[in-house]
Amino acid sequence: MLQNEAKWTMKSEKARLAIFDTFKTKSQQITGEASRQRSIIQHLSNSTNSASKTRTSISQSIAEKNKILWKNIYSGIFRDLDEILIPLGIVEEEGRLPLKRGPKALQQNGMPFYHLTKKGMIVSLAIDNISERKRILKEIINQADVDEKQAFQIMEKLIKIAPHFGFSIFERYVKAYCEEMLDDLLPFTVENLSKSTDNSARLQIELLEGFSKLPKSDRDQTIDFLKKID
Repeated sequence: MLQNEAKWTMKSEKARLAIFDTFKTKSQQITGEASRQRSIIQHLSNSTNSASKTRTSISQSIAEKNKILWKNIYSGIFRDLDEILIPLGIVEEEGRLPLKRGPKALQQNGMPFYHLTKKGMIVSLAIDNISERKRILKEIINQADVDEKQAFQIMEKLIKIAPHFGFSIFERYVKAYCEEMLDDLLPFTVENLSKSTDNSARLQIELLEGFSKLPKSDRDQTIDFLKKID
């Protein structure tokens, strides 16, 4: 899928994050563009050294996981970075690596390498196959502005007791941004979070409120019942 969608054409349309896009005839299957963007964000969320965060290294890592040639997806990775992820402020250039070989321009200017911004780290919390999401959330809290800190800290507490539920809130929040229901993911405040609320969120809140009012014996019985039907 990644290989088939690596061939791209220049478009003048507004940059839009596509990590939740699915095929029209296969609503459960994400598109090649969505898969690439998720893979780039996942790769950068786990990379620890500069050399692993260049466009070539990103392409090679994703290609290896998908058992395809990295040169076949390089143009797609290039486009996703330069036309989508960087303009949206999800990824930014972190620095440049000096080169002794290759094109003269790259030897003079160096090879760029990238990292996720705070906004990009929020996006990573919405991708369920990223294993280090709790660590990433801690990093975000350290970078959070004063008006964001409380919302992030409450989310951290919620994720400790109900990780699937907590991360589903981030998923819903980022999805609302992708669908242009939100102008931006920052600042991460209760007010902005409320704009991403849907019917599933109301059902979850109703369950939490009702569950907290049950006596302990009824709570235990309810949990046992829900486990059996899950």
